[in-house]
Formats: sequence, C-alpha cells, structure tokens
Amino acid sequence: VNAPAIVLSHCHPSGEPYPSREDVRTTELAIGAGKLLGIDLLDHIVVGDNAWISMREEGLAF
Repeated sequence: VNAPAIVLSHCHPSGEPYPSREDVRTTELAIGAGKLLGIDLLDHIVVGDNAWISMREEGLAF
C-alpha cells in the first residue's frame, strides 16, 4: 500500500455512534501495529444512524 497514514471507520448496527470497549481496544491494537509498520493511525471514526464520533477528538485510545 505504501501509505504513511490511515483512518479507520466502521458503522454500528445499533445506530448509536458511541465507541464500545472493543472499539477502543481494537484501535489501541491498530495503533501498535501501525507503529511496527511505520504507518500512523490518524483517527477511528464510528458511524451511527445520524451521527459519527471521532475517537481521536474524544480522546479514546489516542
């Protein structure tokens, strides 16, 4: 891929955009894996029915 950075995003089937504990843990693991590969994780966006949340802006896992 040769990407210097990535942004993760996923939807919650419940319609609520609030990150779960599993979302936070997955983000922490992705940050660690990215460090090993030299790829920055810029953000993880969780999308609900009518809203979205930036885990970086919320201070979750970053």
